[in-house]
Amino acid sequence: MSKIYDVAIIRGDGIGPELCDATASVIESSGVSICWHEAPMGKAASDTLGHALPLESLDTVRKYKLAIKAPLIAEKLSGGITVEDEKGSRHYPSVNNAIRRELFTYANVRPVIGFDCVSGKYKDMNLVIVREVSEGIYKGIEKEVDANTGHTIKVTTREGSNRIGKFAFELAQKMGRKKVTACHKANVLHKTDGLFLKCLRELAPQYSDITFDDLMIDAACYHVIKTPGIFDVAVLPNQYGDIFSDVTAGLIGSMGLAPGANIGDEYSFFEASHGAAPDIAGKGIVNPISLILSGAMLLEHIGEKEASDRIKNAVKTTLLETQFHTPDLGGKATTKEITEAICQNVQNE
Repeated sequence: MSKIYDVAIIRGDGIGPELCDATASVIESSGVSICWHEAPMGKAASDTLGHALPLESLDTVRKYKLAIKAPLIAEKLSGGITVEDEKGSRHYPSVNNAIRRELFTYANVRPVIGFDCVSGKYKDMNLVIVREVSEGIYKGIEKEVDANTGHTIKVTTREGSNRIGKFAFELAQKMGRKKVTACHKANVLHKTDGLFLKCLRELAPQYSDITFDDLMIDAACYHVIKTPGIFDVAVLPNQYGDIFSDVTAGLIGSMGLAPGANIGDEYSFFEASHGAAPDIAGKGIVNPISLILSGAMLLEHIGEKEASDRIKNAVKTTLLETQFHTPDLGGKATTKEITEAICQNVQNE
């Protein structure tokens, strides 16, 4: 009897449930058995349970240590979100920020892979973005000085920089990649980005099999457009990683092709890199590939690499047929059509 894995599922809002259904179908077609455990978050949770981040949902993810997460809508949260339990009260600038920090998932991993028939001159793009997601400007430490002035604090620590640097180098080794590039603005932000860069430079000699270099974030954005082949693994502070990963997703053709994972020492969750797109929810036209590929990342994470590889290859094969391109890719295929095609190709691998 094959092993059954317990995984929390955060169905999210907008197009989220459609993405989750497609991803579950593709994983099932691979032969891996998963028992899904519901963990509502976002608007759906707020509407039904009274909070966008219910403690019981967090406890479900903590119990199983793994989750698939669809995009969330965080209505009425312009002032952030507060989580309260026996440990006290904690305030976060957004629900996504809260999930990552409550679960201590400090590394956001976003592979960026080009596809034939979709990515044009970027069809050979192949890089992995490692984004630090526990620090930086997104900690949300800001205040209104007066009606005309706002202040924010950017937090960079040696501990956080060393942790994400070590993660990036070890991920490069694990994936057989040869170079890590740190992206920063240390020439301007000497005390924050300067510390981040210093930590990465100090770590680099411990990984003699990996080449290390660095680029200013503005130069990195230029080079990923002009000469993307110079990147292998890119490691960035929080805000830069957020922006850089969206830029690269645009280059390969769509945010709908961009998977992601949030990895910590104890918990991990795997998510689409885009938003909930409520304007197209329920129309059956969403591109499910972002979460399907995130599901493949989950399978590799739990040791089911063969099934993960079959899913990734099936996505590539399916995209070779323009009849299965969804509207974001310039086609007319429905979510159901592309999902069924991927499932069939998984079984044919």
